[in-house]
Amino acid sequence: MTDTHTHPEHVDVLIVGAGISGLGAAYYLQKDHPERSYAILEGRAALGGTWDLFRYPGIRSDSDLHTFGYEFKPWRDDDAIASADKILDYLRETATENGIDAKIRYQHKVLGAAWSSTDARWTVDVERADTGELVQFSANWLFNAGGYYRYDQGYTPEFPGRDRFRGEIVHPQHWPEDLDYAGKKVVIIGSGATAVTLVPAMAPTAGHVTMLQRSPTYVMSVPGKDGFAITAQKLLGPERGYALARRKNILKQRGIYQFCQKFPNAARRLIRGLTAKDLPEGYPVDEHFNPTYNPWDQRLCAVPDGDLFKAISGGSASVVTDRIATFTETGILLESGRELEADIIITATGLNVQLLGGVTLTVDGRPVDVSDTVAYKAMMLSGVPNFAFSVGYTNSSWTLKVGLVCEHFCRLLSHMDAHGYDTVVPEFDDPTLTTLPLLNFSAGYIQRALDGMPRQASGGPWQVSMNYFHDVKQLREGSVADPSLHFGTSSPSSARRSAVVAEVVSA
Repeated sequence: MTDTHTHPEHVDVLIVGAGISGLGAAYYLQKDHPERSYAILEGRAALGGTWDLFRYPGIRSDSDLHTFGYEFKPWRDDDAIASADKILDYLRETATENGIDAKIRYQHKVLGAAWSSTDARWTVDVERADTGELVQFSANWLFNAGGYYRYDQGYTPEFPGRDRFRGEIVHPQHWPEDLDYAGKKVVIIGSGATAVTLVPAMAPTAGHVTMLQRSPTYVMSVPGKDGFAITAQKLLGPERGYALARRKNILKQRGIYQFCQKFPNAARRLIRGLTAKDLPEGYPVDEHFNPTYNPWDQRLCAVPDGDLFKAISGGSASVVTDRIATFTETGILLESGRELEADIIITATGLNVQLLGGVTLTVDGRPVDVSDTVAYKAMMLSGVPNFAFSVGYTNSSWTLKVGLVCEHFCRLLSHMDAHGYDTVVPEFDDPTLTTLPLLNFSAGYIQRALDGMPRQASGGPWQVSMNYFHDVKQLREGSVADPSLHFGTSSPSSARRSAVVAEVVSA
């Protein structure tokens, strides 16, 4: 690794991550603030984040692309639940159409960032993965759009006897390009979105695929194509038709979630009934597809056109609900005494959450312990100046939240320009509020990481909303000025910018 001492390159806004969140942040920034310079630092060699990283068979969205896509760019493909290659093409097209791709610095992994109140800027340490050099950037603002999980490591629990297994063990996050599973016995450990995607994708080629789960997950069949959206775009055109379909699906998502929350027993019966219809008569639905928790205590798994149930019904796949006693030389021994033979074992056991991509932060030489901070409007951290981040919804499409956060960020910049401010820091100083875990979500990958996440609070802008309509009022329509935000001015350039803005507004 080479240490360089060149003068840091400076930009107004430095965006970390060239995935769906980072590209969205760049679009809104250059649309609303074309006078500001920015760059995107991407640790990998390609844009797309999740959709470029994961290469396992069948990888697809688990939300419809009319809400998972950007509000500003219509999704034109007929597939509403789309494969990774189509999503990646959409993201590449977005970057190219808007000139965002020219702003991306690939293989630039951010290691740490230090804020100086004296200079009112961040100094960011970056490792060049292609050359091993250490370089620096400086920025007035840091926008972390790195998603919420580690890109270099998936989660795999300790399995007794793992070393005894003579076959191949694969984690979906590290899928080998040359994995040959044709005609082989495959056991997939897990019951989340990745597992229910892998089963129908591998079943036609493998000898047999078994999904081994410790406990059931809610799985629902959804249409792979949205007939309403297709018709709306034909009749109204791509932009208006997309906007209408997006609005319809936002309402649909919110309605399903609220129904599940208010009437969990009715929702459970409804989901069970729909699942039973998709499976052969007499299938043990309650054993394999009737969880102990209520619907939407964890995310529902969507399977387009019931492909998982079709694979099970056709005999090329099966589900086993049991606990692992130990791996053996030829498969997995279960606590029930049953042994599953396997040539390949796939550990679809989840992700390791890493909210800010492992970036260390300091403010005036003081290390920031993220777990000691409180999230302001789920986009800033208490005590950390000129820093924003993006985290999407857990109960709806990720991008819906990200888009609103990006809009609010741009409105915040406009407010600061108009008043001559160049620094802002949220301060959590309301003694009437109590702090709570950042996310009220029982999924294992979230629960494992809560201790290292920021907190939320019991009210006000410190409460993390999972309601799109609430966030529209707060982030898109609500006031930027807030008693919890402390604005400041540290340089004459801010006052000059304020004067320019005032002249433009009055002209």
